[in-house]
Amino acid sequence: MREMFTHELEALRDDLVKMANHVAVAIEKATSALDNADLLVAEEVIDADRRIDGMERALDDQGISVLARQQPVATDLRVVVSGLRLSATIERMGDLARHVAYVARGRYPQTALDGPMRDLVSEMGSQAVKVAQRVTQLLENRDLDLAAEIEREDDVLDELHRRSFEIVLDESVPMTRQQVVDAVLLGRYLERFGDHAVSVARRVSYLVTGDTVFETDHKDGETDAHRD
Repeated sequence: MREMFTHELEALRDDLVKMANHVAVAIEKATSALDNADLLVAEEVIDADRRIDGMERALDDQGISVLARQQPVATDLRVVVSGLRLSATIERMGDLARHVAYVARGRYPQTALDGPMRDLVSEMGSQAVKVAQRVTQLLENRDLDLAAEIEREDDVLDELHRRSFEIVLDESVPMTRQQVVDAVLLGRYLERFGDHAVSVARRVSYLVTGDTVFETDHKDGETDAHRD
């Protein structure tokens, strides 16, 4: 019985890794579609998000089934509950990749941005891809040093996001109203992507250590209306 339970926990972790990997691919493709005005790639990201949503539902079903049948306690309970929370956070990251792809699709055949704002958002996109890849690695090996690295990488995203407002407010930088809207939205999507990655990092740290201080995340304290 214990062997079967252990197998179920391992399957839960493996599925989280697969889901995170799909999100890493999604954000990489979404930012590429944005940079290159690639309609086909943008459509791929939008379609793939349905698969990510389906993976979240399957993970939730797995977790609830384990809770009902095995009634885990202590560390085992922490593993299952953390898995449920992690799947929800990773799904939100997939949603944000889809939002980026929507902007790329909406501006086709042109790129959404140009000039210094395009360069900065492209840099944010590269940083988001890096963060997503770190999240996948973290879920595989649960390395606390990697969790700390994700937080540092998110600091870079936060700084780039701050700089995006400087460009938007700089009257010497020509931008149409649509470009201003797109710049603000894209900056927000990519900044939130990093915030959710930090949430994953802190929850994995909690999972490993059992220390609730790791799970405290002021960025995750926003209302559902601002969940993305």
